[in-house]
Amino acid sequence: MTPGTLAGSARLDRSHSLAQLWISGDWTLAHYTQLKRLSDSLRGQYDDNTLIDLNGLGALDTAGASLLVELLGAERLGKTAEHRDCTLSSADRALLQTVYCSLTDFCVPVKEPTVSVVTQLLTRIGRAVDKVWQDTLQLLGFVGLILETLARGLFRPKRWRITPMVVHIEQTGLDAAPIVALLTFLVGAVVAFLGATVLADFGASIFTVDLVAFSFLREFGVLLTAILMAGRTASAFTAQIGSMKANEEIDAIRTLGLDPIELLVVPRVLALLVALPMLTFVAMLSGIVGGGVVCALSLDISPAMFLTLLQSDIGVQHFVVGMVKAPIFAFLIAAVGCLEGFKVSGSAESVGAHTTSSVVQSIFVVIVLDAVAALFFMEMQW
Repeated sequence: MTPGTLAGSARLDRSHSLAQLWISGDWTLAHYTQLKRLSDSLRGQYDDNTLIDLNGLGALDTAGASLLVELLGAERLGKTAEHRDCTLSSADRALLQTVYCSLTDFCVPVKEPTVSVVTQLLTRIGRAVDKVWQDTLQLLGFVGLILETLARGLFRPKRWRITPMVVHIEQTGLDAAPIVALLTFLVGAVVAFLGATVLADFGASIFTVDLVAFSFLREFGVLLTAILMAGRTASAFTAQIGSMKANEEIDAIRTLGLDPIELLVVPRVLALLVALPMLTFVAMLSGIVGGGVVCALSLDISPAMFLTLLQSDIGVQHFVVGMVKAPIFAFLIAAVGCLEGFKVSGSAESVGAHTTSSVVQSIFVVIVLDAVAALFFMEMQW
């Protein structure tokens, strides 16, 4: 205890008709342990009729004020401090009032009810399904907006943005041709090798040519190209438009009276509509060439014989089936990539999250539509 300080005390006087509680000394943090024991010993020994005298109170801090509130009760202490006979300083009155208000406003946090694992699992599944539904509705609305903008500018050549479209064709088509050709060449070689290995047990190795041609003309050519474009082009569209959205450039475009859909989305959609069918054709050729190389090296099927079998066994309708799907995939990939770009908020983290989302959604849409188209063409016997 420092010199000049007097530990706080509380004395209950029962010598008069009305009991009186005398509060004196310093009620501070330095004497908190002693005061806490004193407060606990006096609790319950007096009633509402007991008089409270605070005139002997010395120094007071927040710790002491909280003990006084705990001992006397917040409401009763407040009335006693405001009584005209009380000689407390205005600072001590304000401190007691602040502690009183804080304790009055305080409420014990309500513990959240525990939820079973099954309920949490069902909740997450429900939220995921609802998100998929909302994303589907947004995509359909955005597709409609693109079609409306295309129809509105169809007979207005002055509003066609040829230069941006050519730039995007170069970026999405020509720059992607090497990776598409290499990937499909290798996949064609793998398909031919697997076909030769399996069909050799049945003495039908010659049908490896048909296997490679059918798979790449109808499915692998367009599907592999679309998946590559979903990972390469859709993410690029989302990052480009998302960065503009984060930097408020989209708002500036609208302020200038320009349409962001016409300015940013339509050129990208048209560019991918041109680039993806061309890349699909390259993928078909590369896959068939890859299969032809394996056939020549492993099955002794010469290139001339390979081409003869292609001409005699493979109809043009298989090529048409594959090419028909390319524009549909291109339109949806571009729409998903641009839509996710417009969803970006003003942060780099949001750009990354929506870029990832555009890739996942594009691949999902491509695979689902390809499966539906395969079932349709099979039932139609095309």
